[in-house]
Amino acid sequence: MDSFVFAETANGLAIPAFKFGDSGPKVLIIGGVHGNEPEGVVASFGLLKNFVREFSLRIKLTLIPSFNLDGILASSRLNGNGVDLNRNLPTEDWNPQAFDPKYPPGPNAGSEPENQALVKFLENEKPTFVLSLHSWHPLLNVNGDCLLEAQEISRLTGYEIKEEIGYPTPGCLGTYAGLERDLPTLTYEIQRGLPPSETLRIHIPAILAGLRKSEGRS
Repeated sequence: MDSFVFAETANGLAIPAFKFGDSGPKVLIIGGVHGNEPEGVVASFGLLKNFVREFSLRIKLTLIPSFNLDGILASSRLNGNGVDLNRNLPTEDWNPQAFDPKYPPGPNAGSEPENQALVKFLENEKPTFVLSLHSWHPLLNVNGDCLLEAQEISRLTGYEIKEEIGYPTPGCLGTYAGLERDLPTLTYEIQRGLPPSETLRIHIPAILAGLRKSEGRS
């Protein structure tokens, strides 16, 4: 395992990241994009604990468990600048007007330091699969060619697979990476309010099973 500082938050805090594996396709896992969705953070750190103990996957994995560290510490969806990081990426459909006041997109596309680092990482590394861990209604939102991973996770969790989440999401990671740059992206919406023990029990094995499907990517 190698650890490094992925970026600094809007409030100047270091965002930790971890690398595992030295061969195989590149995979990125992100947790905590929204700081008020603790289930995704719990799952991310559960994966970290698992991987520190043993990493047998044939992939080159980068794990960012607490992407929106400012928001996590404040239990807020938004980052330290009051911006929804999953509405701020420089997508073709980015809009300066929020479709809902809960989802402020920022002063301009890609304005936030967390997303600037993410854009640079995606451009340089070009992962073959991106997994973003959130919480909401049980759902697996696929953007791009990641149906094999989604089907394996669905098999173990019963979660529904959808290509559309049901409302506009301009500036989101699924559009930026999965649809516009052919970096298949799965947004994994863990059931909101699930106890941490249940999050770990159900979703760590499911994610690991999905990642085993990623080993066959080229």
